[in-house]
Parts: sequence; structure tokens; C-alpha cells
Amino acid sequence: MTEWLDSFVLGLVEGITEFIPVSSTGHLILAGHLLGFEGEKASTFEVVIQLGAILAVVFLYKERFFGLNPFNKEKGFAGINGLTLLFLTTLPALVFGAAAHGFIKSHLFNSKTVALGLGIGGVAILLVERFLPNVKRCGVDALSWREALSIGFFQCLALWPGISRSGATILGGMMIGVERKTAAEYSFLAAVPVMFAATAYDLYKSRSFLELSDLGMFSIGFVVSFITAWLTVKVFIRLLGRYTLDVFGWYRIAVALIILWLIR
Repeated sequence: MTEWLDSFVLGLVEGITEFIPVSSTGHLILAGHLLGFEGEKASTFEVVIQLGAILAVVFLYKERFFGLNPFNKEKGFAGINGLTLLFLTTLPALVFGAAAHGFIKSHLFNSKTVALGLGIGGVAILLVERFLPNVKRCGVDALSWREALSIGFFQCLALWPGISRSGATILGGMMIGVERKTAAEYSFLAAVPVMFAATAYDLYKSRSFLELSDLGMFSIGFVVSFITAWLTVKVFIRLLGRYTLDVFGWYRIAVALIILWLIR
């Protein structure tokens, strides 16, 4: 019963934090530590609930993804052009992630590094919002291969737990002149291939820890993560039409300071 409750809570944490700029990995590490749900089994569970969050974005933007079929001749983020943009955004993270995967898992998944990532990311949000460049691209269909590749390099920063993949890609997009809401929507779309690749790799590595007896617990986390991510993305996009990201910056700094105080 306790494991099922942990599953629900962690699914909730994953769904809420995966696509907003606060670092889902960092929050899952901290939540797992507080719940006492750690180890190889916990790591495998986190991969499964991450898959639930990814599928929520696929469902929400299904028209966009259907439009990526190679026979689609529409302009903008569609057909071959759309696939090329996603490939360029995904490639840097795949290369750097594969090269540094072992080091990251062994040395960077702890409370201190998460706090550092959260704090640095929080300061970055406040600075970018304060010195926001002029908007050059508005709408996902207006993005070119240069913006896609640049965002891909910014995405590599999220290999450090606590930085946040969505935070790195949204801020990266804003820094090169992409409108805030457009940067967020492209961040959601670009998350799918890189997260699918990372999830498939982690599941393969963790296959020995998958047991039939854990099916119920894993299913609860998966479903909760899917529903929560779906709702969070819809609300987040609406808020970006009216507000800046400042609140996330201050939140990250506050959480980082609390963590550092607790582990001092």
C-alpha cells in the first residue's frame, strides 16, 4: 500500500514538473529521498512515469506529430522540414548524453548538485526575462534550422540534474529571439524524441529490475503522470500568454536555498 502511495505522489511530481522550467529530475530525486524510495527499482520506476509524461505531449500535439509524415508538403513545422528541425534539436543532447551518461548517473544525481542546478537556472530565468532580446521568430512554423540547432545545444545543459530540460530549451529559444510561448511549445515538441531515446535506453539498461509484481505500482505512476502532465502543459501555455517566467526563477532559487540549508 505504501509503494502505491509513493507511486501516486511521484507520478504527480513528474507530471507537474516535466514540462515547466523547474527540473523534474531534481524534484524526483528530492521526492524519492523524502519518501525513502531510492535505488535501482526507483530509477526504473522514474523512467516509466517519464514515458507517461512524454505520451501526454504526443496526445496534446497529435496534429503536429501527424503532420511530420515525410509525404506532407506543407510549409513550416511539417513533413521533412519538421523532422529535420527535431533531428537538429535532438542530435547534440544524444551525442553529449551518450558520452557522459555513466558520469552523470554516478556523480551528478545527488541533492547538492540538484540544488546548484536549480539555483543557477533560477538566476538565469530572472536575467533572461530582465534583458529579453527582441523577438525575431513567432510561431513554431517560423523556426529555421539555425534556431533548432541552437536550442539543441542549450538542451545539453539539462544533462546536469536540476537545470531542467524545458528550462534550458525555453530560455535558449528566448535568448536567440524566439517568442516566449513559441519557445515553450517547441520545447514540448522537441522533448519527445530526446526523451523517448533516453527512456528507451534507460529501460533497456534497467530491464533486469522489471518484475511482474510491480505492474500495479508502475501503472498507477504512469497514469497519474500522463494525466497531470496533460493538464500542466495546457495551463502553462495559457499562463505564458499573460505572464513572464519570473515566478519559476524565484521558486527555483528558494528551493535551492532550502535544500542547501537542509543538507548543510
